[in-house]
Amino acid sequence: MRVFLLNIFLAFAWSALLGEFTTINFLAGFVLGYFMLWVSQYVMETSSYFRKVRQIISLIFVFLWALIQSNLKVAYSVLAPFSKMRPGIVAIPLDIKKDAEITLLANMITLTPGTLSLDVSDDKRVLYVHGMHVYDLEAFRNEIKSGFEQKVWEAFE
Repeated sequence: MRVFLLNIFLAFAWSALLGEFTTINFLAGFVLGYFMLWVSQYVMETSSYFRKVRQIISLIFVFLWALIQSNLKVAYSVLAPFSKMRPGIVAIPLDIKKDAEITLLANMITLTPGTLSLDVSDDKRVLYVHGMHVYDLEAFRNEIKSGFEQKVWEAFE
């Protein structure tokens, strides 16, 4: 947390040096500060901050890739004259336990077109998901577990 706050401070310092507090200047300062802190970690103490940033960026890219794929799949289903939709509700066993992790996973699933998080069991062990294209139950489960759930778990561990 200390390294993150130092990175924020460096981003503000960069914006102050440029004389304009814009989003672009702040982001540029954040990236430059991150690079400076990453290089200096070998002189100072090491931190898990750099690993966490990579994991969060990986989570974002996995979500964006799934978003693009699902948008194309739903667009094809809508525009194709003979759509082969196979809707279904799938129970996905959860390995993650914290409320914030489950909420993030459920929101990521809901924001992806063609899927919708319906409910979480009372013991927080099962997430119920509606999918437009459920051809194989195990493949659908594995896609969510090895994709979204794995990346959420890595980002929050």
